[in-house]
Amino acid sequence: MARSSTSRRLRLAARRTIENSLRRRGFDSVAGADEVGRGALAGPVVAAAVVLDPRRHIPGLRDSKLLTPAQRERLYTEITGSARWAVGSVTPADVDRLNVHRASLDALRQAIAALEPRPAFALIDGFRVPDLGVPQRGIAGGDRRCAAIAAASIVAKVTRDREMARLHEVDPRYGFDRHKGYATRAHLEAVARFGYSEAHRRTFRPRAL
Repeated sequence: MARSSTSRRLRLAARRTIENSLRRRGFDSVAGADEVGRGALAGPVVAAAVVLDPRRHIPGLRDSKLLTPAQRERLYTEITGSARWAVGSVTPADVDRLNVHRASLDALRQAIAALEPRPAFALIDGFRVPDLGVPQRGIAGGDRRCAAIAAASIVAKVTRDREMARLHEVDPRYGFDRHKGYATRAHLEAVARFGYSEAHRRTFRPRAL
């Protein structure tokens, strides 16, 4: 059983194969980037960009959705303590103004542009980002395949979850600390009762409302 559990963890772990191949081609600084919050009814879209230290292994890196909150917090501390990283964020009002896809692209551009120094290459979960200013590659399922993207998914998720906890402190009616702004039944019932708050995206109208 222990061997089976270890084998499963290894299969789920994101690898540095893609980053290493780019470094061998002369790209000495490779960033991974990912965003969270696209499908939420409330809260910002948050993106992170991470350049891992090639000399430092961080065990357990994987898609943030495969981790418990405690595991994400632990890995967040390790990543931010050893890697170059930055975040970008787009407010609910700007998500409404831009649409969520353009808002996601904007958050990713912000995060990558905020890295100092600018990376030589960017690996992005899912799709390319127009007008990025650095060579890039979009990778389908990148948060499960690429260690730098997995690290970015963790930083973005923890950053956004902390912001949703802060918004809950400001207005506890909606339970943002529990569902993080996504369309759970409890969240929809709160919206039906109280209406939309400043943290909500006005253009998001689930069928249940």
